[in-house]
Amino acid sequence: MNKRRIIAILIALVVTFAATAMWTASTIEREGDPDAIVLEDSGADVGIQPKKGGNKIVKVIAAPFKAFGRLFGRGGNDENKLHRMTEKDAERFESVGVTKIDDARNQSEKKVTAASSAREHLDEGRALLLEGNYNDAISALSLAVSLDPKLTEAHNLLGVAYDKKGFAERAKDSFERAVKLEEDAETLNNLGFSLYQNGNYRAAVDRLKRAAKLAPTDERILNNLGLAYCRLGKVDEAFKAFTRATGPLSGNLNMAKMMERFAREDDAIRYYEAARQIDANNTIALRRLTDLYQRVGRSADADSARAALAIASNNTISVGR
Repeated sequence: MNKRRIIAILIALVVTFAATAMWTASTIEREGDPDAIVLEDSGADVGIQPKKGGNKIVKVIAAPFKAFGRLFGRGGNDENKLHRMTEKDAERFESVGVTKIDDARNQSEKKVTAASSAREHLDEGRALLLEGNYNDAISALSLAVSLDPKLTEAHNLLGVAYDKKGFAERAKDSFERAVKLEEDAETLNNLGFSLYQNGNYRAAVDRLKRAAKLAPTDERILNNLGLAYCRLGKVDEAFKAFTRATGPLSGNLNMAKMMERFAREDDAIRYYEAARQIDANNTIALRRLTDLYQRVGRSADADSARAALAIASNNTISVGR
């Protein structure tokens, strides 16, 4: 067996494992709004801000290996799984007198008192939040807002931390306090998406529209607005929001995915066909059209889409070489 064949086999094995692990990562332990997850899986920015987690491409490459680690109980931050915070814990964090362990290796304790400034606790909470240490982030940010109730960013980030822990009502309350203090695009977006997650779609649209006026090109805000419009049944407005977010091709694809979720197959076909008018060889549109045409009894169209998909896929492989 020559060297080239061995390399080809190894590549095939890696690709197969990666695809399996990515599927596992996308179907096991997924938390959050199902509609938002559909868009997020296609690469769209949705949900609560800030989402500062590094390069997207690096995340995609690393996802299979992280999923493999999770399957065997290794790797990643298990803080959310093994030490899930309760509502009672959250109430305790709202008091000022808190003791926390600085370093598990030396077990040294740091007394957190009112002598520390609210800004210092805000900075600490922000760093902990970005690290994914949500329990301690809530502790630090709760201290910050206790010391300075008018610290807008602390309320906003506290809402983000609560959202990450699954405390939807507490997150909404924190975002509302932040918006009352200062209506900036980020806090309005966070409150809007929080309202959306709680099923209050009209109020969500109101806040997200105000956020979009302040940040008219923000992809995340516009995608959130599109989701809220979808839930209100305002399809045209949703399409406009998705298109403003990432352009006509993504706008049509995102609308098609939402129509599929709502079992509106004819509308989904219409948006996928519109995507094909923009990019005739778009494999996402062709793959879904093949299935949808077959489902609604348009066998000839399904065969045509399947043939076009085969050609487009071969062309993509050829270009990759």
